[in-house]
Amino acid sequence: MRIVDLIEKKRNGGEHTAEEIQFLVGNYVRGGVPDYQISAWLMAVVWRGLTDPETFALTRAMVASGDSLDLSGLAGPTLDKHSTGGVGDKTTLAVVPILAAGGVQMAKMSGRGLGRTGGTLDKLESIPGMRTNLTIPEIMRQVAGVGACICGQTDTLVPADRLLYALRDATATVESLPLVASSIMSKKLAGGAANILLDVKVGSGAFMKTAKDARALAELMVRIGESEGRRVVAIITDMNVPLGFNVGNSVEVKEIVALLKGNPWIEPHLNFLVRTLSGLGFMLAGRCKTQAEGEALAQELIASGAAFDKLCRLVAAQGGDTEYLLRTVKQQVARFKYDVRAAKSGYIHGIDASAIGMAAMVLGAGRKEKMDEIDPTAGVLIRHPVGKQIESDNVIATLHSNSEISLREATPIVQAAFTIEDTPPAPTSLVYETIGL
Repeated sequence: MRIVDLIEKKRNGGEHTAEEIQFLVGNYVRGGVPDYQISAWLMAVVWRGLTDPETFALTRAMVASGDSLDLSGLAGPTLDKHSTGGVGDKTTLAVVPILAAGGVQMAKMSGRGLGRTGGTLDKLESIPGMRTNLTIPEIMRQVAGVGACICGQTDTLVPADRLLYALRDATATVESLPLVASSIMSKKLAGGAANILLDVKVGSGAFMKTAKDARALAELMVRIGESEGRRVVAIITDMNVPLGFNVGNSVEVKEIVALLKGNPWIEPHLNFLVRTLSGLGFMLAGRCKTQAEGEALAQELIASGAAFDKLCRLVAAQGGDTEYLLRTVKQQVARFKYDVRAAKSGYIHGIDASAIGMAAMVLGAGRKEKMDEIDPTAGVLIRHPVGKQIESDNVIATLHSNSEISLREATPIVQAAFTIEDTPPAPTSLVYETIGL
């Protein structure tokens, strides 16, 4: 079997066998295939696609390239959650402790932000002392003792994905549904959970721009999981507007603390999505019979303080300073703040998620390149939700940064992100569809 023959086969529209894909992936991870040949094969996949059997085989080969977690010995049901990413998407920081407080074992591996989308690890690492680079034995001990962890992907877990993603990023081969789905699901399968909950974002602030593409990705990921004997549910959710009022890192942690403490002023969409995901998670893991029962349980765990206590225990177990959560006034703040004001009176019809994400990146909360350092204190604080009636010169957002130049650059971006009209906007739905139930 020769790599060049496999490239030619896919270029000509042929279908690989599982053995061919295992040969290709395995040899690449072992260093037996040069980058230029894998790059050629990836481009052929972008043009020709992969069938479901090929996608399943690619996912299995990626999982087999490294270690996997064995969660079978844990006391309760196991569940993993994944979001395809968006602006202000901080739900993991709430959903993981809620589910763990309700007896679901959560070994959650998350990523870092790049460009407009935020990363869960960056948000967590704004907490002083917080460690996210846990080893597999540390993950297993923490989940057994605390019920949950949130950490980065280990070096030995799905190394094929790390290598292939870096190459895809450098060769314009990221945008392929089979490659995206196998990348996500290989990590979820290697994570060992019996149940997988997926949040596929769609809109200006998401990777998927159309509902059609988001549905295709969600359905493919559900099929991959089911082919490996996992229970998988995916929801498709809107990301045309930022999720929550706060976009950044430490400012998003502060918002989640407020949510888990039962603050009634939480942005409605964030509140709704956290409860939706938690309800689905409890149902999927078998803790409740229906999503409604799961949402009610989530509300009870928030009201009792059990969910917030679980977050504190998780942070403490990973070396973080829980005083940062218990007394958010201890959080560091940016040197400079600037209020952005409405240019006209009317109703807020839209807040463009992509523009707000770009502004947050300019302020220092995100990365233009993977190796960029982020400013944990930078961010955008949105002052009013979509639908709110405001007056000209009202403050619509407050910018936080340690650079006055960045504040000046971000201000017009944020102002342009707000669409203000004379009449109230039509109501919109946050959750478009649920797949896999």
